[in-house]
Amino acid sequence: TLYLYKRVPKRYAAVEPRKFVWVSLHTDSPAVAKTKEGATWAQLVAGWEAKLAGDSADAEARFQAARELAAARGFRYMRAEEVARLPLEELRDRFKAVSGFRDKPDAPDMVEAAATLGGAKEPPITLSKALELYWTLAKDKTLGKSDDQLRRWKNPRIKAIRNLIAVIGDKPIHDITGDDMLDFRNWWMERLEDEELTPNSANKDLIHIGSVLKTVNKMKRLGLVLPLTDLSFKEGDARKRPPFSTTWIREKLLAKGALDGLNPEARAILLVMVNTGCRPSELAALTAKTIRLNHNVPHIAIEPEERQIKSRHARRVVPLLGVSLEAMRAFPEGFPRYRKSSASLSATVNKFLRGNGLMESDDHTLYSLRHAFEDRMLAAGIDDRIRRDLFGHRLTRERYGDGASLEHQQTLLQPTAL
Repeated sequence: TLYLYKRVPKRYAAVEPRKFVWVSLHTDSPAVAKTKEGATWAQLVAGWEAKLAGDSADAEARFQAARELAAARGFRYMRAEEVARLPLEELRDRFKAVSGFRDKPDAPDMVEAAATLGGAKEPPITLSKALELYWTLAKDKTLGKSDDQLRRWKNPRIKAIRNLIAVIGDKPIHDITGDDMLDFRNWWMERLEDEELTPNSANKDLIHIGSVLKTVNKMKRLGLVLPLTDLSFKEGDARKRPPFSTTWIREKLLAKGALDGLNPEARAILLVMVNTGCRPSELAALTAKTIRLNHNVPHIAIEPEERQIKSRHARRVVPLLGVSLEAMRAFPEGFPRYRKSSASLSATVNKFLRGNGLMESDDHTLYSLRHAFEDRMLAAGIDDRIRRDLFGHRLTRERYGDGASLEHQQTLLQPTAL
């Protein structure tokens, strides 16, 4: 029987203890042995390269290396539970392929064992990774599309997954819960209300998210039960959120210690909303320049500083009073945790309020503070022009003059402050 006998290149010393390899070519014919030599050596090198690649802190790289090492040994990588169900003959072949197993069955090469017997830990598929995989798994949907068509097909799916990540984080898809998806739905609910969007805008995001996650779940054989049902919006869903009652705000939300479990920045933003009615995203974007506590009338300025604002009407100044002034004094430079990513803010607060019995009803959300502020202004008899200016809303008639001064606004709002 003829053998391949060759020195192991120094490059592979870390993963191959032998200085020379001595491999049977399973033939006594020189001609046949010559044809087998190249392929046998290539297979050895591929295995060493895969083992080198597996010596990495990157879970994705380690798993890919295990797949390549299994292929170099002549096997398809399978998870351990799948290997265990193989016919006995193939199972024996896999064990035989593990270096050192015959001579030292108690101490085989664990890298090779993980590759051929399915012990390599598969990295979790996060939302961003699922989107990467989707482009390949859904290749059939892009056949024949031009570059421009492909771009227009991809962009809404990218936007939908980015929106979800902004609200719940780049979670492994097997960790996504029903609460996560409800938080995402509530985030969209607030956008529908505030930006006067149609439910169709939110439904498109939900459809694209469902398409990506279901395709990855099916094609990667993950067997997950994804919490994607009963989330779509009907036309009537874009209704206004109910306001918190003044009694509820005073006795529940502002009760001593009620908000202690909420992170300090989210808690402060909630308190600033109470007496300003500002949008959570507007407060998250505040900076030292737009927080003016040393002014005659302490106030905040909603301006397009390093960000776009909703509309030209949204640019305004709002006095700070009561608990809102006190909360803002604790954060004179703003809220860095949420400044560049405010999408998770509402989800964080809503989850906390729901979990601690601080929602006045199932229909209430953080945005209900905005409506509560308007109700208190109405009760105080504050003019429609001033209310619209404070909320950053468009005036339905011609706008004359500069509107109420900060001092005038402060005087009018004082009776409404909590």
